[in-house]
Amino acid sequence: MTWDVSEGFQVSATLVSNLFIDQYMAGANGEYVKVYLYLLRHAGEMLSLGEIADALHYTEGDVKRAIAYWEKAGVLAGKGERKGKDEVSKNDGGKEEDLAFEENLSVAAPAPAKPVYSKELVRRLSGDEDFTQLLYIAQKYMNKVFTQRECQIFAYLYGELRLPSELLEYLVEYCVQNGHTSISYMETVALNWHQKGLVTVEEAKAYSASFSKDSFSVMKAFGLNDRRPADTEKRFIDTWFGAYGFSREIVLEACNRTIEAIHTPSFAYANKILTEWKKAGVKTLSDVEDLDKIRQLKEKDKGETKKKKGRAVNHFHNFEQSSTNYDSLMMEKVRARMEK
Repeated sequence: MTWDVSEGFQVSATLVSNLFIDQYMAGANGEYVKVYLYLLRHAGEMLSLGEIADALHYTEGDVKRAIAYWEKAGVLAGKGERKGKDEVSKNDGGKEEDLAFEENLSVAAPAPAKPVYSKELVRRLSGDEDFTQLLYIAQKYMNKVFTQRECQIFAYLYGELRLPSELLEYLVEYCVQNGHTSISYMETVALNWHQKGLVTVEEAKAYSASFSKDSFSVMKAFGLNDRRPADTEKRFIDTWFGAYGFSREIVLEACNRTIEAIHTPSFAYANKILTEWKKAGVKTLSDVEDLDKIRQLKEKDKGETKKKKGRAVNHFHNFEQSSTNYDSLMMEKVRARMEK
């Protein structure tokens, strides 16, 4: 005798990587996440922008922006080509931007899913000589005995992400020498190196050396050309370029705004600006401009509200006026544009 499971209890599921949830989802807006989930559901299938847009009730422009975002983040890998301009001109009157293009999109796996930290992961690596030596050297560098949690973080970096022990030893040395002794900070830097594909000490040193040019640019922007950055200043710079992952143009924009605002170089003030931009998900100068527009509209809206409250009531014209706030509507449009 055989049995068939009732249709309602059969599971056809799409699994979402913990890595995506832990490291990528929070920084993306909801529309981009929906596009990702749809592509994950149809991974490996030939999809057009029109099909995706119709399924999610988006425009093709919305889908293009979401795909570009995830490709830049390394979450999506795309194969395919746009139709040439001649063909566009023939079929669509030269409106290349209106022509949907086919792409074979697949969801990339930048790293294994991040596991829930457990003692088992450390026990599994306890017989690995390279790992035990890594823990010993790291504790010597940091002059402390690791907690179970700290051992688990290194176990994840070594055992799950497969970062070589030599690279992780250099990671500890690099962070400690720059005044960063927090394990969570080291984990953030290690994840950044992993996402950039750094697997050797030489590659990490070359990447770290680029920060010296960044440091020079920051000092120049602050008018401090006659000296090297102090330890506290260097920690700020390392955070902006390393942990935050900002480009040089973004950091220099914050430095310039600091000088314009308080007329003196202040790493703390610039750090406040950049921290706010990091929380807002800023990636480019266009994102900064969008934030400026939203802030300006908010200030204008507050000013109009204050004027209305201070205006004397005219008893001869005591009728309810239109409640439509066109400035707020415009602000919402800017927000929507920024989130696309």
